[in-house]
Amino acid sequence: MITEVQAGIIPNPDIEDLVPSEASPRHSAADLAGSSSFPKVLRRRLDRFFADNRISPKADRTMWAKICVGLAVLAGSWVVIYAFHPDAWRFVALYLLGGLAQTFLLLNIAHDSNHNAISSSPAVNKTLNYVFDLCGISSYMWRILHHRGHHSCINVTGEDDALTGRGVLRFSPHEPRLAVQRFQHIYALLLYALFSLDYVFVRDFECFFFPGHDYLRRTKHPLREYVILFAGKAFYLTYMLVLPVVLLHKSPLLVGVAFLLVHLIVGLSVALVFQTTHTVDSTYFPTDRGEFDNGVYHIFATTADYATTNPVVGWLAGGLNHHIVHHLCPFVCHTHYAPLTRIVEQTAAEFGVPYRQHPTMTRAIKHHLLLLKQLGNQDSL
Repeated sequence: MITEVQAGIIPNPDIEDLVPSEASPRHSAADLAGSSSFPKVLRRRLDRFFADNRISPKADRTMWAKICVGLAVLAGSWVVIYAFHPDAWRFVALYLLGGLAQTFLLLNIAHDSNHNAISSSPAVNKTLNYVFDLCGISSYMWRILHHRGHHSCINVTGEDDALTGRGVLRFSPHEPRLAVQRFQHIYALLLYALFSLDYVFVRDFECFFFPGHDYLRRTKHPLREYVILFAGKAFYLTYMLVLPVVLLHKSPLLVGVAFLLVHLIVGLSVALVFQTTHTVDSTYFPTDRGEFDNGVYHIFATTADYATTNPVVGWLAGGLNHHIVHHLCPFVCHTHYAPLTRIVEQTAAEFGVPYRQHPTMTRAIKHHLLLLKQLGNQDSL
């Protein structure tokens, strides 16, 4: 019988089969022989953490507090807006506070619920996953893109949706290089700021109706997901754009500017949190999902942590700075990541497996931009 602890950290079989194998081609046969038991030892130690401490891998009190705080701030900002009819400057300030709450909810709540990491009850995870829709993004499509289009094929060109640069950004040495990309390390942050706007107005509809990936073209989406797509977008745009104009008589220009500022915050924050974990100048870009002998090595080769000893970064980023642990244990709530990362780092050092990390998020952003500069000016790395 599989215990709750085991169920929490053993990946979904359908997704596990898709993860590439991991004996890095850059290692010699002797190196691989010495680290052949690393995946089993690491998994056993991660499993034992929950058993030894007699804790659930799902949400603890800290996580439930984060859920309450995030939802309360988002709801509270709008309650104050409608209850007190603030002037223009206070309206924008409260509107931006709601935007910060959306960023917090996306990174901390929506992402964990997407991985069924908050509760052992599917209904609870499903309900909290609608935070995506509350923020104007299809929770259904995000789940497909994130699981099948990322976790199963990290840094694999043509499959990992996170490497999609729409011809403007080059994220992999296996993509063709364009002349304009010579400057991508300069304009990338501006495009990242438009990330969430792209999802709200373009990306979701594109994936539903004009899919670019083969797995999306093969997927028959349930009718209810089309209904939720349009209903979710309508609800979001109504409470974000229409009601402030109709009920509060705010200038459409004022509301539009506030809306744009919110998305600049959400887009830039979410994009940097994720991009700094895989596309930095020390990570590897496999040519296909079968390049490694074991998925654990694939994760270590393509993923980098940052600021793992900074609890503030972990709190705000939803533990995604502990990204190797996240890929090893996607169904574990992120509030458990810090001690698991210590286990990962110690075990990797013991077996001589490279563990990639940056001491601060600023350093991680720097190395992400360095990679973009290299990819924009060199055909190969």
